[in-house]
Amino acid sequence: MKSTEYLTTEELAERIRYDARTIRERLKDSVLLEGVHYIRPFGGRKILYLWEPIERDMFEHSGHHSLAIPMANGGRMNG
Repeated sequence: MKSTEYLTTEELAERIRYDARTIRERLKDSVLLEGVHYIRPFGGRKILYLWEPIERDMFEHSGHHSLAIPMANGGRMNG
C-alpha cells in the first residue's frame, strides 16, 4: 500500500508558498477539491490535504495550460 503524505493547511501553505488564509478562502473548494485534494478524517471539521494529487495538478495546470482555467468538474475553460 502506497503511503500518502497528509498536510495541515499551514504545512501546505509553507510548501506551496501561499498564505494559509488564501488556501482556506480562495483555493479550497474551487481548485482544491474534497475527496481529491483534501479529506475530513472521520467526518470531522479538521482538514488534511493530500500532497501527491496537489503536486500532480499544480504541474499539470502550469506551463502549456496557462490559458486554461480549471473547472470544479475536472474540465478546463480556455481563455
